[in-house]
Amino acid sequence: MVDGLQRNPDGRLVFWSQSRPAEITLKDLDRRGAEVAEALTARGLRQGDVIVVQLPNWVEGALVWYAANLLGLVTVPVVHIYGAAELEYIVRDAGAKALFLPDRWRSIDYLDRLRLMGDVEGLDLVVVVGDDVPAGAVPWTELVEGPRAAYPPSSASTDDPCIILYTSGTTSDPKGVAHSHDSLLSEMFTVHRFFGEQREVYFNPSPAGHITGLLGVTRPFLLSSPLSVFMDAWDARVGVELVNEYRATAVGSAPFFLSTLLDAAEAMAEEVPSMQRWMLGGAGVPAALVERADAAGIAGYRCYGSTEHPTVTSGLPSDSLDIRARTDGRPILGSEVRIVDDDGRDVPTGEEGEIVTIGPDQMIRYTDPVKDAESFLPDGWFLTGDVGVLDEAGCMTVTDRKKDIIIRGGENLSSQEIESVLSRHPLVVEAAAVAMPDERYGERVCAFVMLREGGALSLDDVREHFVAAGVARHKTPERVEVVADLPRTPSGKVRKGPLRDQLREEADSS
Repeated sequence: MVDGLQRNPDGRLVFWSQSRPAEITLKDLDRRGAEVAEALTARGLRQGDVIVVQLPNWVEGALVWYAANLLGLVTVPVVHIYGAAELEYIVRDAGAKALFLPDRWRSIDYLDRLRLMGDVEGLDLVVVVGDDVPAGAVPWTELVEGPRAAYPPSSASTDDPCIILYTSGTTSDPKGVAHSHDSLLSEMFTVHRFFGEQREVYFNPSPAGHITGLLGVTRPFLLSSPLSVFMDAWDARVGVELVNEYRATAVGSAPFFLSTLLDAAEAMAEEVPSMQRWMLGGAGVPAALVERADAAGIAGYRCYGSTEHPTVTSGLPSDSLDIRARTDGRPILGSEVRIVDDDGRDVPTGEEGEIVTIGPDQMIRYTDPVKDAESFLPDGWFLTGDVGVLDEAGCMTVTDRKKDIIIRGGENLSSQEIESVLSRHPLVVEAAAVAMPDERYGERVCAFVMLREGGALSLDDVREHFVAAGVARHKTPERVEVVADLPRTPSGKVRKGPLRDQLREEADSS
């Protein structure tokens, strides 16, 4: 993790934040990261131990990540939207020995999350970044200024777990996705070789805890990037200012960040002339958004991947507008794609089927062996749960989803969890939560509900119900359709395909 550091020690990382702004060079991050590693060693952490990090895009998060690699720790980055119940599940499931989090950030009281978690067996160290530190926790300043101990160089195998990322699946509990040092490095270098050697100024609006955010903070140490700019909270108008101030050239993000940045630039009567390319993934990417970016001088292009297999296919900035806007590109170096039927047999070119993938950047396993058994073909190909088609030119296009999730602004939402909350409303007999196409977020949550006789349910009623249930706001349905019945299989199971088709047809005709 040092090639970029050796070639470019003065490369800069800029962390924009209203509360904790910072700027650091790679050589200083290397030095300070080693000091954090010594501090963690003095606190008893050893190679193979697991740490959970729920910090925003702050320099402290980068320092912890760097120190963890020096020590051979397994890092579990957690997105800020996960509350106390989800955080406690992750800490327990991962077997974490240390937890890093702020005291407060924006409207989130992390200490309240900590209180609600209670005691977790095996969690020996809680480090709080901020001024309000509860009893039993260690302030960040005390950690970095306190005792240090020499640490032996990590002897971890490249096949050993390096990170575990938790992402929502079809069930309410997040699923743990383990990547090795090899798979993470393969993701970085294969993508780099696919696009060619470029000294980009990277702009990173994606939240920490995401695979995109993690790759963004790792990239400078491996590649010769002169500058990377991170935001801890998205503000599109500030995003325009940062892109222009630092002359950012490249981004990889969910569509939401590009669409809102273009909206803000238009409202501010500004342009973003330095921006050259924008990789779009993590949700449905409207062709109109890529066309709009093109008109603004930005080569937008779609890609396809997941937490389990970060980048499978991608367009190129040099591809035609039609390929960039209407397909998810070709497999990147080392990755392979097949389209199969329900029996795992390949379908002819041009026909739909489930997307299965294999490649060097594929995860090594889930933390739950049951999910491994469900998710892989016998020869190691990963069943993505997405439906797609390959054309004669080798470009892939995602057309539907078999797995029951909704991807809103790059965040995976469990339909089952949303339906479970809806079913607890006294008027709801049955509910089906499905993805509704959206130009800004890629997808939003639409709920089709059957009500008890004589019942009436408004969107405001649903919002109040979700607030009372303590569910994160982004999981709340943004459209509610009351229906007399739901489409079903002969066995009575709800068929969501026709519901998604209905919503797509509405979006296409609007």
